[in-house]
Amino acid sequence: MKRSTFKTLLFLVVIVLSANTDVFAQQRNTGWGRNSNYGRLFNPKTVKTLTGTVESIDRVLYDEKMSYGIHLKVKTKSETISVHLGPAWFVDNQDIQFIKGDKIIITGSRIIYKNAPTIIVMRAIKDDVELNLRDKNGYPVWSGWRKKKV
Repeated sequence: MKRSTFKTLLFLVVIVLSANTDVFAQQRNTGWGRNSNYGRLFNPKTVKTLTGTVESIDRVLYDEKMSYGIHLKVKTKSETISVHLGPAWFVDNQDIQFIKGDKIIITGSRIIYKNAPTIIVMRAIKDDVELNLRDKNGYPVWSGWRKKKV
């Protein structure tokens, strides 16, 4: 193989690998994981606990590159707030389910999402049954192979 052909081929391989690295990096920033664009919204410094009543339960597509999530509207003494639990495929398969009128205690990161106050839930309690969704740093329990004890 001629030296110039080898250099050209090597250059093309480097370009292709660089382009694929960018694609893979963008894919890692999507979805429900802790390091996704959505997951990075969780801020341990803004963790709050609140008590309220479930006003509605919805399946919401937060981002076109995410699966559906379970979203509650919870009325507290001072406000009605959006509550993001997690991906529907995970939440639907837990022992605890939510219905309108449930009294719940929510602990999670209070953020602003789409210009509205929102809680990304770490833990939800209903009738003394606890649903753990994220650890204190926001790492989701559905990412089980990396999970640390919540």
